[in-house]
Amino acid sequence: MRSLGVCVVVTLAAAVGCVPLSDVTVEDEGFAESYLKKFFNLTEERSPVGRRGISPVTRKLSDMQRFFGLHITGTLDADTLTLMKKPRCGVPDGKMARFSTFGGDLKWDKNRLTYRIVNYTPDMSAAEVDDSMDRALQVWARVTPLRFSRIYSGTADIMISFGRRAHGDYYPFDGPDGTLAHAFAPASGIGGDAHFDDDEPFTFRSNSGYVLFMVAAHEFGHSLGLSHSDDPGALMYPVYSYRNPDTFVLPRDDINGIQSLYGPNPDVDPREPRPTAPTTPDACDSTMVLDAVTTLRGEMLFFKDSFLWRSYPQSNTPQQTLITNFWPSAPVNIDAAYESRQSDRIFLFKGRRVWAFSGYRAVPGYPKKLNAFGLPKSVRNIDAALYDVESGKTLFFVGDYYFSYDEARKSMDQGLPKRVDQTFTGLTSKVTAAFQYRGFSYVYSGPYMFEYNLRTGRLFRVLRNSYYLRCTNF
Repeated sequence: MRSLGVCVVVTLAAAVGCVPLSDVTVEDEGFAESYLKKFFNLTEERSPVGRRGISPVTRKLSDMQRFFGLHITGTLDADTLTLMKKPRCGVPDGKMARFSTFGGDLKWDKNRLTYRIVNYTPDMSAAEVDDSMDRALQVWARVTPLRFSRIYSGTADIMISFGRRAHGDYYPFDGPDGTLAHAFAPASGIGGDAHFDDDEPFTFRSNSGYVLFMVAAHEFGHSLGLSHSDDPGALMYPVYSYRNPDTFVLPRDDINGIQSLYGPNPDVDPREPRPTAPTTPDACDSTMVLDAVTTLRGEMLFFKDSFLWRSYPQSNTPQQTLITNFWPSAPVNIDAAYESRQSDRIFLFKGRRVWAFSGYRAVPGYPKKLNAFGLPKSVRNIDAALYDVESGKTLFFVGDYYFSYDEARKSMDQGLPKRVDQTFTGLTSKVTAAFQYRGFSYVYSGPYMFEYNLRTGRLFRVLRNSYYLRCTNF
């Protein structure tokens, strides 16, 4: 049987609202064993332990935790079980690599491929479906020698169809949510075909359903020979993420994967400016400079480029995700962020504008201009923001100075700005992020953070930014 690539959704609620489970039940253990058999090739063994006294379940749990960047314990902890229970792809995830392929022989032996749209979903107009499929194929054509042409009858290399439940390929869909689509690796017959679950609410651009362009682009990666990647920023990551189809750029990991099969696009002029392929930031990079850090209802959020990490007390492992999985309307590559306890809002800053969210919902009336906080019009952006719980004031860092904003009065304090080094001893370079946690204020400058008592101005420690954003590459 040919390899099957399946894209399975993680709903927004699951992506932003999951919490670790406190107890692991017998039912959970049975579910986990089934999961490992299906996705990590756990096999039955007569002996309860294998070589070196390590049980097969422990080995496979470790493999799964390594693949998803979890804390490697070899036990069914809450973080691991939470991830297992997220809807996901049907392709096994056994390969420990960024991009992966189905195998060198499972690729097309030609560069000109045909596709045919057999039927349509009622969720979208035919023109929208046609556009989504064409642009999804062009995602791969832009970086390879592959060229795609549409046919309207007969058998194409890539047959595209919508169906429900059992739809004729021995891989039935499962109704709303769960499996969004699946596609077959290159081969004759059904090879290369892509099937989409018509029980799903597909959309053209809206984040209220599943953007067909994003789902199709992932599936066509399978149709061309790519398996899944363990890079959470890659298009070929097993779970669905919302991204704006108008600004989507194929990530570097996916480019490396598809070009390992077909090579680069020979028609690209190296002198022509092109969008930079995004890469996924690594918490284990000791030189990384974070864009912003803030709290959110007891969690800590660390921002870098298009991503954030969530860290909460019940979890051993910071969870990395796209910012747009939290807030589809939020900016990326932000300058600063902070949580106001007075208004129970989180504010994200980029350039001259600020966005506000209440939990995971956008606050009406935003984004606003920076001067809505009373900052001078000469301020083009802020470098960091620090909310002080005790005083109810927020410090905005701008170059060598900071302003103080009174959250209760919603106005700037008089007599400011003030030089940063007058209050924060030892800080001699630009502030890049800041937040407060358990009574201490943490001010980042590059890859280091400075731990202060804001009341006394005392500097306690200078730490690496990995002190709270822990590396999980054990």
